[in-house]
Amino acid sequence: MLRLALVFLIVALIAGALGVSGVAAVSAEIAWLLFVVFFVLFVVSLLANAMRGSGPPV
Repeated sequence: MLRLALVFLIVALIAGALGVSGVAAVSAEIAWLLFVVFFVLFVVSLLANAMRGSGPPV
């Protein structure tokens, strides 16, 4: 998911450099959305792992 966010960010940067502002705006918005979803899932994963404790692996 983070890779897709980076791909859309690169597409947005290239489209912005070429002057295609509509494509750049949409790509940047998608990249931002994917990054936020990735970050939320990352934090949830960290919290779930911390709450599980350091018991023996099952």
